[in-house]
Amino acid sequence: MTTAAPQPRDADAPALYAVSDVHTAIPANYALTVERIRPTHPGDWLLVAGDVAESPEQVAKTLAVFAERFDTVVWTPGNHELWADAEDGPERRGEARYRLLVERCRELGVLTPEDPFPVWHGADGPLTVAPLFVLYDYTFMPPGAATREEGLAIAREAGVVCTDEYVLDPTPYPSRQAWCEARVAYTEARLAESADPAAPYVLVNHFPLVRTPTDVLWYPEFAQWCGTVRTADWHTRFPTTAVVYGHLHIPRTTWYDGVRFEEVSLGYPRERKSGLRRPVPRRIFPAEESSAAAVQAVAG
Repeated sequence: MTTAAPQPRDADAPALYAVSDVHTAIPANYALTVERIRPTHPGDWLLVAGDVAESPEQVAKTLAVFAERFDTVVWTPGNHELWADAEDGPERRGEARYRLLVERCRELGVLTPEDPFPVWHGADGPLTVAPLFVLYDYTFMPPGAATREEGLAIAREAGVVCTDEYVLDPTPYPSRQAWCEARVAYTEARLAESADPAAPYVLVNHFPLVRTPTDVLWYPEFAQWCGTVRTADWHTRFPTTAVVYGHLHIPRTTWYDGVRFEEVSLGYPRERKSGLRRPVPRRIFPAEESSAAAVQAVAG
């Protein structure tokens, strides 16, 4: 594990940026995305941590804008990219839908969790950027639950049920937790194989890798759709300098076990009534000054 001290921004050097949850099917979000998400240097990279849009066509349209502007774009899916409509056939459901999105990305030159991990040689580099796709398995249980079934019952009683329960088809896996288990095994093997202390990881995942960030959710019952305990030690087991995630729509910087975690979501218009809460996109390297001032936290 390594940590990096924030550096002054050198306008003549490339930077590594990140964003998530742009939800560009919403016209106001698409306009804001096109207006604000631009590089400041020809060599800038952009990490996109999921929830670009719901349809593969809108995802590709948005990523095409990013790919035209940034030197390198790295994408990993959120849950919204995997949502299937009633009229979607088997080629647009579950694993097949994910593979379709990967192919759309490759047509645009956008890197995915299925590609070799790229190495960033800019500020604080070399750094290995590792896009992850591991889903969730209901192990972030709400208070009072000992099983997935109890957790779901508590959520239903509270009126807090993720839309995934109705539109995120895990085919050909028997359940979303089985798909998560397969993705965790695949991803762990790749991280172990590519780990290099001389080029530590920037881990990019839609869902938080540790549970602690979900402690600030207004509805704690929602945490069970936010990750898996299987990833809780990845930022310490593998050489890691930063973790980028989204999903929670709570953009902030926290530190766990000496590793910086950046939640980089844009979120919905209703969540921005008083304006953007943090810069969009978020500069990851060199780190924003506010990242250095973030309250240190201990992973639970």
